[in-house]
Amino acid sequence: MDIFDLIIIGGGPGGYHAADLASKAGLKTLVIEKNKLGGVCLNEGCIPSKVLLNSAKHYQYAKHGEAYGVYAESVSYHQKDVVERKNKIVNTLVASVGHTLKSSKVAVVTGVAKINGKDKDGFKIHVSDDEFRSTRLIVASGSTPILPPIEGVSESLKKGTLLTSKEILDLTDIPKKLTVIGGGVIGLEMATYFAQVGSEVTVIEMLPSIGGPIDQDVSRALKKMLEAKGIAFKLNAKVTKINEKEITYFEGDQSYTLVHDYALLSVGRRPNSTELGLETLNIELRKNGSIVTDEQTKTNIANVYAIGDVNGQVMLAHTAYKEAEVCINTMMGQKNHINYDTIPSVIYTNPEVCAIGYTEAQANEKGYSTKVITLPVSYSGRHLAESNDHDGFVKLIIDKKKNTLIGAHMLSLYASEIALFLSAMLHLEINIDEIKRIVYPHPTVGELIKDALLHI
Repeated sequence: MDIFDLIIIGGGPGGYHAADLASKAGLKTLVIEKNKLGGVCLNEGCIPSKVLLNSAKHYQYAKHGEAYGVYAESVSYHQKDVVERKNKIVNTLVASVGHTLKSSKVAVVTGVAKINGKDKDGFKIHVSDDEFRSTRLIVASGSTPILPPIEGVSESLKKGTLLTSKEILDLTDIPKKLTVIGGGVIGLEMATYFAQVGSEVTVIEMLPSIGGPIDQDVSRALKKMLEAKGIAFKLNAKVTKINEKEITYFEGDQSYTLVHDYALLSVGRRPNSTELGLETLNIELRKNGSIVTDEQTKTNIANVYAIGDVNGQVMLAHTAYKEAEVCINTMMGQKNHINYDTIPSVIYTNPEVCAIGYTEAQANEKGYSTKVITLPVSYSGRHLAESNDHDGFVKLIIDKKKNTLIGAHMLSLYASEIALFLSAMLHLEINIDEIKRIVYPHPTVGELIKDALLHI
């Protein structure tokens, strides 16, 4: 039996970052990971999807370079080569995580962790026949794709014509027809990718808008821009049956059938909280299986924390990174907490979307007295120089009482990079007058923030 100061179940972004911080803080730390270090984000999510999306951008630039005075002949796209490059990058980054943990003297065990209660020696964690003990425990077990109770889901997954966000990243051929079930972040990114490299893409979404909880002005504009790129949308639509090559769905009272080569199932993710043995510690769960935590990542059990997707707060890798920092700082006696209201989110479509803080509707629901400013991307010289997509905009929501930003939403080139700047403004509650005094480099798309505020 090995005894540690801290055991972490899960080696994804939250888990490995917490382990590195904990070990450097002097805690003897063990990470138990059932698959590969890096978790979903590194192996089958954030990173590999961005590799594919970047390749698609290069392909589009080559195909349509004449708009910029660049002409190319016989441009072709080789999905197998793209996937091979993706795998190399993922393997490099996974190895880097392993090297970081080894350098920090973090112990790593590969296997399935099972909690078996607690006694005077600490929490009991089993991996097969091995037992480990610790006085502190972090659950960072991540999430998996939701498989809804739709007729034909299991059979189609086995046949390989229905894919989750994991399998679709390893497709070595480009489907002629792809149906995407779910118009959230993953669905939109994969729809964008395959539409850019030659697939006929249809997105089926049960809600009346795309993009999940993003601002409705952004959602409508994004849908229009993606439709212009060839993506078809079926909204307010409910999938009722999935066959090997067909999907049946309802719009209102009318039934329709779509034929495809492949279909992507992307209707959300569920926390990995079952079969961990959480019940042996009486850890509190929500109805959806997520672990209940506070703003310091504490559970209802002393010295047990939950970070990342498993707590269901904001299922994003950078949320897990921040939670890891808050968790270890709290563990070491420092005052720290996480503000989930100011976490930025990004959709890596083309153009990109970033969203931070409240939408206009949310701000109104919470009773804020607001001023809303919207400015088209056509005000940006750099945006005009580098893109022919001019229907994007920045939308800022200001709390008139405090004169601070409480929401920032952007549909533009480089929105993902500008999100950092906007996030800092919200997190630090910088006064609008101070934001106006900042010197913005020219020409940049980020200048849209300054130009928008000058319209107050």
